[in-house]
Amino acid sequence: MARRRPITEDFDDVPLSALLRSAQDVYANAAERALSLAGYDDLPRAGSFIVSAMNWSNASLEAVIRWMGVSKQAVSQSVDSLVVRGYLERAHDAHDRRKVNLVLTERGRGAGDAAKSAVEGVDTQLRSRVGPQRIAQTRETLAALTVMGRGVGPKAPTPPKTADDPGNRQPP
Repeated sequence: MARRRPITEDFDDVPLSALLRSAQDVYANAAERALSLAGYDDLPRAGSFIVSAMNWSNASLEAVIRWMGVSKQAVSQSVDSLVVRGYLERAHDAHDRRKVNLVLTERGRGAGDAAKSAVEGVDTQLRSRVGPQRIAQTRETLAALTVMGRGVGPKAPTPPKTADDPGNRQPP
């Protein structure tokens, strides 16, 4: 029988991408619990992020979709579901009647408030563990990753070629 490695709080050998995924899950799980307790347990997969981001920052759906880094088509099914379930409504633009805006309903604002409260609770716990300076550094790092993902700024260095790399082989 193989011995299990003891669980420790040493995460030095864990890839940053795995830590980011795990950290994202902390926020998502907290929001999901809060939404369920408040009676908003019918949000589609991306719905809680869309509703809470629109509520939190009073941003348009288009801005939230840009933050998500996806296309309108990628979230169209979630948006349709949010409309049907009463979280968003379609409203004609006051300046251009041909344009339709998606806006939060009262139900959408309630769900957004519940999710925001949960996220703020996680932030409060985190701040008490690591302090505001480390949170500021983390925000700076995550913002840099976001900019890198958008193809703006300096590119990541190209890894060195190895002997196994087909482009590095010498003819016999």
